[in-house]
Amino acid sequence: MAAACGRLLPRGAAIALPGRCFSLSGCRVSSDGKPPKFQPPPKPVIIDRKTKKEESRFLSPEFIPPRGRKDPLKYYIERKDMIQRRKVFNIPEFYVGSILAVTTANPLAGDKCSRFVGICIQRGGTGLGATFVLRNVIEDQGVEICYELYSPRIQAIEVLKLEKRLDENLMYLRDALPEYSTVDVNMKPVPRMEHDEIPVNKVQVRMKPKPWSKRWERPKYNIKGIKFELPEHKMQAAQKWSQPWLEFDMLREYDTSKIEEKIQKELSEELEK
Repeated sequence: MAAACGRLLPRGAAIALPGRCFSLSGCRVSSDGKPPKFQPPPKPVIIDRKTKKEESRFLSPEFIPPRGRKDPLKYYIERKDMIQRRKVFNIPEFYVGSILAVTTANPLAGDKCSRFVGICIQRGGTGLGATFVLRNVIEDQGVEICYELYSPRIQAIEVLKLEKRLDENLMYLRDALPEYSTVDVNMKPVPRMEHDEIPVNKVQVRMKPKPWSKRWERPKYNIKGIKFELPEHKMQAAQKWSQPWLEFDMLREYDTSKIEEKIQKELSEELEK
């Protein structure tokens, strides 16, 4: 353009046209004629999924000894047996609210084994005495089975749907409508990526008419997964049983962070052998 006009412009100059501005140097020029200060592009953030997975490794709750333990040697010996069991038998990661399929040995069955599908409503016990409860509604009848996690009769534990719930105990499903406990016995596993976060199912169940097995509306249970449809005067009466001073009781909190770190290191060393 400059050659067409018969002029030579210095390098870095700009040609101004009505409503437009062209720069011969390829960079923007400020109002005072000086180029702007160079700003380097942001550094890329590299996420090591393998390291992230190791940092957020799941520690099964039965490995954590109970509060007020009197014989640490007992739990140490139990952990050795639990690790040996896990080396020959796959115990997957699951939480209260996950849907599982458990296959156990049954000499009375035709194929010498039986399979039960249900939602995990409770996990309890420590060490080799760890248990979990599955619940399902079959032919309009609620069925619950309590399994020992390290029982040699268990042949397989399959996680069909891995998820959490708002509460750590779902025993109130006994008093809820059957639709919240019904699981298809022929359910297929829900695919999931290893690096995905555990989803939280925030469903609030509706209850059957009273009486219930427990007074779930009382504050001591701290239930978040129930959609209470009680009259207002009954909900206010339940608040009379609240204990607001408990949140200031520091002795009620059981800090297991150091114990978990020590046990996690022990497990990593033993499983790699």
